[in-house]
Amino acid sequence: MRKVLIGLARAGWLKAAFIVAGLTVTGVAVAMAQGQAPAAGVQKVRFGGDRAETRIVIDLDRAAVGRLIADGSVDQRIVIGLPNVSVSGDLQGAGQGLVKRWVIDEAGGGARLRLDLAGRAEVRRRFLLPPGDGAVAYRYVIDLKAIDGAAPASAMPKLVQVSSAVKAAPLRLKKVIVIDAGHGGKDPGSLGASVYEKDVTLAAAKALKARLEKTGRFQVVMTRDTDTFIPLEARVQIARRADADLFISMHADSGPDISTRGASVYTLSEKGADRVARVLEKDDWLMKASLPGRDRAVSQILLDLSQRATKNRSAAFAQLLLERVGEETSLLRRSHRDAGFVVLLAPDVPAVLLEMGFITNVEDERLLSNPGSRARVVNAVGDAIESYFAAQVRKS
Repeated sequence: MRKVLIGLARAGWLKAAFIVAGLTVTGVAVAMAQGQAPAAGVQKVRFGGDRAETRIVIDLDRAAVGRLIADGSVDQRIVIGLPNVSVSGDLQGAGQGLVKRWVIDEAGGGARLRLDLAGRAEVRRRFLLPPGDGAVAYRYVIDLKAIDGAAPASAMPKLVQVSSAVKAAPLRLKKVIVIDAGHGGKDPGSLGASVYEKDVTLAAAKALKARLEKTGRFQVVMTRDTDTFIPLEARVQIARRADADLFISMHADSGPDISTRGASVYTLSEKGADRVARVLEKDDWLMKASLPGRDRAVSQILLDLSQRATKNRSAAFAQLLLERVGEETSLLRRSHRDAGFVVLLAPDVPAVLLEMGFITNVEDERLLSNPGSRARVVNAVGDAIESYFAAQVRKS
């Protein structure tokens, strides 16, 4: 089976899925007519236990893997990513035992489980159980244990089933947007007649942050909010640590012909996609599948599956972004471009790089330097972000 997986990976086919039983990994190659792996769907969520030990079980219609994003030690919120898992809207409700509330929503080409804890707890184990012993679904199991000296739990009571069709009303988590102001500090970027790119991008990024936070629907994280140099790969790490739903890097273009003007948007190219595994592996921020014994071929297939969904979402947002920004400023003739920029390399966060205009063009520099005209472009970006997530809700 490993030879089959390696063969598929070398052939460049993204046509594999695999089953995890308990803590043992078995690879199974599945031919996909459309070249995409089917996403596992959430069927229901169940809880059992008390304030000493709590078990969460997510029933799925296919095998899936998860990765621990946040362990709850900082803010008593545990976050687990479920790449390639589909969810119909935001599922949420009251928990049990150590879990006060829970939400499963869409994030980065898959699903994300967030557990708001009722007390200090740690994740003791996570594993996937295949159908069997009367169960017809795959079961992704998470066991929590109190770490505040609570008394040992008695036998766990029967699990309480929560139907995925039921949505508890008031809780709705904000989408996390990471805004990257290009360049900064010792890296000034391009120079116009009177302004550096790093200053224009920071002003635009701050304005976009204010625009999004004003709606109350977004949590915004800035890669920098001062004139500071941030290494490119660190910017992507910031997005992944924030468990971002969207990453947007803001820049101002330049060129030898001062008559050239217009905005453009970049998404990750195929050549750039080939760089991802090498860069991520070097810096140890490869999407972790938490699979003991996994080899390079299996890891590459996991990465490819997640990355394909992420690229599709990035392209969808890029199209919306160009439509909105094009209403406020000129666009380049070929306005949607692709490149292997480092800031676009996160395999599980939809990402775009926006060139707001040419700082070497008099008209574009004037537009980007003036707070009023710059605000119109920024508001267009904000409109695109709102439309992107509104479309996701309508599809769910």
